[in-house]
Amino acid sequence: MIALSLAEIAAVVGGQTHDIPDPSVQVTGAVVRDSREVEPGSLFVAFAGERVDGHDFANAVVAAGAVAVLASRPVGVPAIVVEDVQTAIGALARHVVRRLGATLVALTGSAGKTSTKDLIAQVLQRRAPTVWTPGSLNNEIGLPLTALSATEDTKFLVLEMGARGIGHIRYLAGLTPPKIGLVLNVGTAHIGEFGGREQIAQAKGELVESLPPSDEGGTAVLNADDPLVRAMASRTKAKVILFGESGEADVRAENVRLTDSGQPAFSLHTPSGASEVTMRLYGEHHVSNALAAAAVAHELGMSAEEIATALSEAGSLSRWRMEVTERPDGVTVVNDAYNANPESMRAALRALAAMGKGRRTWAVLGKMAELGDEALAEHDAVGRLAVRLNVSKLVAVGGREASWLQLGAYNEGSWGEESVHVSDAQAAVDLLRSELRPGDVVLVKASRSVGLESVAQALIETGAEGEVSAR
Repeated sequence: MIALSLAEIAAVVGGQTHDIPDPSVQVTGAVVRDSREVEPGSLFVAFAGERVDGHDFANAVVAAGAVAVLASRPVGVPAIVVEDVQTAIGALARHVVRRLGATLVALTGSAGKTSTKDLIAQVLQRRAPTVWTPGSLNNEIGLPLTALSATEDTKFLVLEMGARGIGHIRYLAGLTPPKIGLVLNVGTAHIGEFGGREQIAQAKGELVESLPPSDEGGTAVLNADDPLVRAMASRTKAKVILFGESGEADVRAENVRLTDSGQPAFSLHTPSGASEVTMRLYGEHHVSNALAAAAVAHELGMSAEEIATALSEAGSLSRWRMEVTERPDGVTVVNDAYNANPESMRAALRALAAMGKGRRTWAVLGKMAELGDEALAEHDAVGRLAVRLNVSKLVAVGGREASWLQLGAYNEGSWGEESVHVSDAQAAVDLLRSELRPGDVVLVKASRSVGLESVAQALIETGAEGEVSAR
């Protein structure tokens, strides 16, 4: 964080200082909520969770070098005590962002947020120091903590914003007001909580509503290929830039294709020129993500050639998202188990089909959560798609939702041993260990709560001599 005194922090968050002999002492290290991340000069934020109360670690974090604790009660060590810790870190983030003067880029969407955020970060950091959301810490706690990790030399701050209801993005944008707002898509992720795609569009569009007008530098970057996103142009006073494969897009892809290994390639066209891109990531769905990143970078002054080079060299910065590992025995494991929704499931299956040309392919799939009344139909559709894409083997893992996946495959024409329903992750591992052959490609994907990353990890570690090579 930029250096602030404890007295200044207390004033910003409306807190009272306790057991602080010198309020002029500055926080010069990271603002953290995990006691294991404390370093000299840190401010430790004590959240009282259901299982762990951060206040219990107050003595330990000060001993480790924290200058104070941001807490909701006195803790016997230097502390700034506030009524609500979450509200306090939001206020502190707002103060730091205003002082910082960096260009703030915010993005949201139903699918692809984290991958796109990682692409934007890798492109922009070629131009100037950039800070971005780690992983998917995109909520009312993770977002301000990310903003507080910016330093005096930060020029670009890239923040992912998630939402589980109307008003969430408006709140986050109020904490860290963006200059550029990007909306990727409106899909069915969390549709059970929102009630429908129109409600999801209403929530996601709060981002463009929060932008400054065009004469103050506000820019809305919208997906020309998604009608619900494109319609958000009427909800903002900011300049609008469209990206996509549509001929009307300002930043668009032409001649989209997949390499033999399933990596997308295309011609990138921007208002400042065109250049060729061949990505290191897997799956055609990354083309849209790359175009979104390119549109942001173009708006910030980068040339088509600079953007194309950066996109061609960018990798995945977040775990378990199309993470490809080649085992020494020739088996390829694709760990995409961080999360799943219908859109990302379809994209992953198409990537598997592209990667597996001439090879046996396995789709190890589990539950997609938070789909509400759409759950049966969406799981059935994913099972059917696996058959249509000629995936060799479908392994549906778990309970009711997994049975729907298999039922969809069965009804689409999957017979015999082409699909199987197993009870849990260990059963899937046992099956795969006995049946995988050199050259097979295995996709592992489900909602985070299912924990299928354990299947991918077990497969990577299974029966291979020598080192496993990840890429």
